[in-house]
Amino acid sequence: MQIHGGRSKGHLASPASPGEPLDTRGWAGVTSYEPSELVVTARAGTPLAELEAALAEQNQCLPFEPPHFGPGATVGGMVAAGLSGPARASVGAVRDYMLGVSIINGRGEPLTFGGQVMKNVAGYDVSRLMAGSWGTLGVITDVSLKVLPLAPAEATLVFEGSQAEALDRLNAWGGQPLPLNASCWVEDEGSGRLYVRLRGAVAAIEAACRSMGGERKTHAEVAGDWQACREQHLPWFAQRVPQQGLWRLSVPQTAPVLALPAGVAPPLVEWHGGLRWVQAGHEHGPALRQLARSVGGSASLFVAASVDESSAKAGFDAASPALQKIHAQLRQAFDPAGIFNPGRMGGC
Repeated sequence: MQIHGGRSKGHLASPASPGEPLDTRGWAGVTSYEPSELVVTARAGTPLAELEAALAEQNQCLPFEPPHFGPGATVGGMVAAGLSGPARASVGAVRDYMLGVSIINGRGEPLTFGGQVMKNVAGYDVSRLMAGSWGTLGVITDVSLKVLPLAPAEATLVFEGSQAEALDRLNAWGGQPLPLNASCWVEDEGSGRLYVRLRGAVAAIEAACRSMGGERKTHAEVAGDWQACREQHLPWFAQRVPQQGLWRLSVPQTAPVLALPAGVAPPLVEWHGGLRWVQAGHEHGPALRQLARSVGGSASLFVAASVDESSAKAGFDAASPALQKIHAQLRQAFDPAGIFNPGRMGGC
């Protein structure tokens, strides 16, 4: 059975094996929203844009900035994919805002975990387990999320410099009480440029701008650029040729500049150095995975080369034997017959 919402993220990771489609978009709507409590509950098929619009009316948001990757993005797909945007390194991931979830398991049983407050879990936190499960553990039906108020002030600072200089700056700032929210380093026509977004109290933003330097940009000037970064619409992403896939290297923020294989262009760096996007052919996969592991990270093929769709089957980096065992046991507990999105996540 192939579980899907708007299919906005169907091009990512390992494809599920053919099966009967289950479209969640018929189960939609925001069922509970308490702005004063910073909690919202929505059905899985709810359009993500609809939820974000409802939050914006109350000057609130999903601080982890989930990417849409298309107009059909849904709340259930957001949780199942577990993807976060530029602010993830500063504010946390999707799973960190999961309060409760309702699912239907592989036995057809409706189950509810968690609730609508933070301290609601005794034992295994199944709600957070659903984030990034890619529909392999059950059909998500309802989700309760913690939301946050919009920051009262924001500014973006721009710095010229190499990737090494950018990483040095980010590492130095990381040890200071600065309102860092997001960062992006990219090389354009041989010149590197680091963008750092600050969010917080007005006084904190003004003090940070004075101490950090750089060229200051207002929210209006760069809001579209940060959204393009989130949705991977920046020119760096658009320039990828059909023979290359988009690789996602998750590494410690303190990792140095990586010695990429010959012929591979410099990466786009996000999350204060913790996320390195690389455009490379499928033949570079083993080297990229080994390179990421050498600094304590991992690599995965995020989007396959269009000339070799079969390479998408190698999407996720191989888990350790111990982790693979845990995955298999969880899959057995939630979906013993293996009917939900078989083949996803390496079949675990």
